[in-house]
Amino acid sequence: MDNTNLEREKIASRLKDARVLAGLSQAQAAEKLGLQRPAISEIEAGKRKVSAEEIIQFANLYKVDTSWLLLQESESDMSEAFKFAARELGKLKPEEIQKVIDIIKILPK
Repeated sequence: MDNTNLEREKIASRLKDARVLAGLSQAQAAEKLGLQRPAISEIEAGKRKVSAEEIIQFANLYKVDTSWLLLQESESDMSEAFKFAARELGKLKPEEIQKVIDIIKILPK
């Protein structure tokens, strides 16, 4: 597999991960973006190229940074991931936050 296809698959995977983390189905994302649901499926499978304009629309809808979607973030630049995690934690009840903390404690370091 050449590098271009590998990168397309990684971008496709990030788009799917971002959609799932945003709590949207493929149909919901398609409706909000003015696309057909099969287009979202093809994009997330790496079978369809994504335009720059679409990347921006996905990033806005999923509330992620375009550089993360495009594999351009550096490993030391985790600020967007931390902001996302904080936003999501802010939506939880105290007992749910405690469950998340308990899960984090058992993860390998």
